[in-house]
Amino acid sequence: PFLAPFAFLMLGSRSRLALAACSRPSLSASAYTTHHPPQPIRRAEQRSRPVPFPLLASPGSRRCLGIRALVETAVAAARRSISGPSDVVHKPVPDHIVRPDYAKDGIPKMDPPPFPWMVTRNTEEEIACARVAGRISREVLDLAGAAVKPGVSTEEIDELVHEETIKRGAYPSPLNYRGFPKSVCTSIDEVVCHGIPTPERILKEGEMVNIDVSCYINGFHGDNSEMFCVGEVDEAGRRLIQVTYDAWQAAIAICKPGMEYNMIGGVIEDAVVAQGYTSVTNFCGHGVGRIFHTTPPILHYRNNKKLGTMDVGHIFTIEPMINEGTERNQMLSDGWTVLTSDGKRSAQFEHTLLITETGVEPLTAKLPTSPRYFWEQ
Repeated sequence: PFLAPFAFLMLGSRSRLALAACSRPSLSASAYTTHHPPQPIRRAEQRSRPVPFPLLASPGSRRCLGIRALVETAVAAARRSISGPSDVVHKPVPDHIVRPDYAKDGIPKMDPPPFPWMVTRNTEEEIACARVAGRISREVLDLAGAAVKPGVSTEEIDELVHEETIKRGAYPSPLNYRGFPKSVCTSIDEVVCHGIPTPERILKEGEMVNIDVSCYINGFHGDNSEMFCVGEVDEAGRRLIQVTYDAWQAAIAICKPGMEYNMIGGVIEDAVVAQGYTSVTNFCGHGVGRIFHTTPPILHYRNNKKLGTMDVGHIFTIEPMINEGTERNQMLSDGWTVLTSDGKRSAQFEHTLLITETGVEPLTAKLPTSPRYFWEQ
């Protein structure tokens, strides 16, 4: 995901901007040290969770949230800044690189369709552009994954992703998207998503990290993420990664023209619950293309929401976040980093997918040169 709680899809542009900021957490990012081991968050810390998509079931209760409540929250949040700290210095991007509409001020200008079930059908020319964006995103993700080893900082991974994206004539999609300060997300162990790379966060033996790479070129975004092991990960961690991968692949396998989008979540939830895990409910996959995050929302748990029907030319992501413990999570005061509430680990995989006449095609599929998973070696 990238800011994938899709509360903003159902509202006007200004309300969506407010919703991007409406879940300001109280857990201090400075309290979360660079050497924080996987352990439960102190009970004294007040917990908060990102605002979910309005048609998404509320974590814990699984009751739909009211649109009025969301709008009221958005109005209150409109008084807050979404651009992050004023002293953030973004990595330079050469002038010849074409930028997305939010690159300068952090505010996306293109509106997604007004309802979740309204999904864009891409033309052959648009699909060709999306293929290029997907291929570049895959190439850069592979390079980032190959750099994972003990002693490497997440800032070094960010620098690599930034440089390799620019080298291919693309723009790193996360950079300044709604104020995000870096070019990639690096989410380690109990970080569910949106981990911000820093020079101080050094990868350590036995950790597991999700690297989420998105690249923008020719007017289209590609989006993919993958789990990587830092040295030797324990058996429980490897099992979580493989179960997450298998559930993700099972969900991809059902995709074809005529399939309802709401069927994806049940496949994932059934697969992971049977293994003792939970699927995060307040972040979701999304349509992707000219707009970084658009319809349809892809829910990774069983649901009967009206999310639309797959059709030829639809492009979207499936990106389940699967936890060892509770599905609940909380956000740090940086406004981005999301942690499991019990300190247990989380895993995720993501592809950009195209619905074709015969089924589904991953536009970010692995290449012959891509790093192999540990169970393939």
